[in-house]
Amino acid sequence: MAQLYYTQDHEWLEVDGDTAVVGITEHACEQLGELVFVELPDTGSTYKSGDSVGVVESIKAASDIYMPLDGEITEINDAVVEDATALSTAPESTGWLWKMKISNADQLQELMDKAAYQALIS
Repeated sequence: MAQLYYTQDHEWLEVDGDTAVVGITEHACEQLGELVFVELPDTGSTYKSGDSVGVVESIKAASDIYMPLDGEITEINDAVVEDATALSTAPESTGWLWKMKISNADQLQELMDKAAYQALIS
């Protein structure tokens, strides 16, 4: 069964085994405002936790998107690249950004559950 995790950088991860679906939280989308551009990493690229791997731009600001765990990008969500508003419509479901193969599952211990994330943003 998949488990949800959150980062201090306002990303969410739905982890199932050694794979994860990654996106930015609804809170992050609300803070950014109207989204106009999304840049995502290339499929097949590998990154370390904390690496900047993409950008989300709104009419207010541009924000880096960070890799939440060490791993390889296996798929990107072309729908949000083609239409950034698709991200803000459902950021924690169909507005996912990429899928990845996790290379260091121990790093999951550094992430937050939903209750801890809610405490962070309240």
